Amino acid sequence: MAKALKDISWEAEEYIVRDHNTLWYIGLFVAGAALGVLAIFFQAITFLILVILSVVTILISSLRPPRKIKYSLNKDGLTEGGKLHKYDEFKAFGILKEGSNYSAVLIPKKRFGLSVKVYFPEGSGEVIVDNLGARLPMEDVKLDVLDQVVNFLRI
Repeated sequence: MAKALKDISWEAEEYIVRDHNTLWYIGLFVAGAALGVLAIFFQAITFLILVILSVVTILISSLRPPRKIKYSLNKDGLTEGGKLHKYDEFKAFGILKEGSNYSAVLIPKKRFGLSVKVYFPEGSGEVIVDNLGARLPMEDVKLDVLDQVVNFLRI
């Protein structure tokens, strides 16, 4: 007999806040300036514009505090800030631990589909994993190369 699962709701920040000290900001501007000089040397104006926009975007995103998002799991799927992700869109899920933060990663069925990464408080982890595990198989997941670069650069 199947175990009756409870609906669960929680709030979590949309991403992990990383500390940025003065050296990090100096490094960002030095790297941007070096790439800018290189773009000017090779007369690559579009690359120069891309460098400037990238530095500004990284700066703005590093200063913006993360939003609190409401999540819920029920029989229909995962609701993330009002958007429903149905279970049949995903082939499996996995759990990641990044430092002291836990997240569930829903792996899409479509080859080029986007995975959904949801942070949750450690105390709710067992109920969340039970709910997801009742509907999707669990797989080992690891940070992909892009996530590893983002973690390394503390973006």
